[in-house]
Amino acid sequence: MDFATAVKTCFNKYATFRGRAMRSEYWWFVLFLIVANIVLSVIDTTLFGHGADNVQLLSGLFALATILPSLAAGARRLHDTGRTGWWLLIALIPILGTLVLIWFLTRPSDPGENDYGAAPGDGSGPSGTTIPRVDRQ
Repeated sequence: MDFATAVKTCFNKYATFRGRAMRSEYWWFVLFLIVANIVLSVIDTTLFGHGADNVQLLSGLFALATILPSLAAGARRLHDTGRTGWWLLIALIPILGTLVLIWFLTRPSDPGENDYGAAPGDGSGPSGTTIPRVDRQ
């Protein structure tokens, strides 16, 4: 999945916590969020100045508008690795929780269907046959 398709997909699934998201979809969307926030912060600093009483109006509104799709994309990415979206809450544990969550988000996708649905993409194997469901014990 390319950059534009990933961003469009994540915004089309603005608050969809069901289903699965490929690694590329999630990480391209994260890159978009980081770059957009940096650009908006520079614009905020240019317009409103910098210092202790700095107003980050544009980047703050952007962060508020994208918190739900970023949580939804994270939950779908965790589903793709066979984990529940509730694992996002582990990031509330300082440092270690964030590192564990990043590790979960970088893991390869479960092949075929898992408890959260069919694999993202076309769902077919290299020979055009459907990949069987993977049951975790």
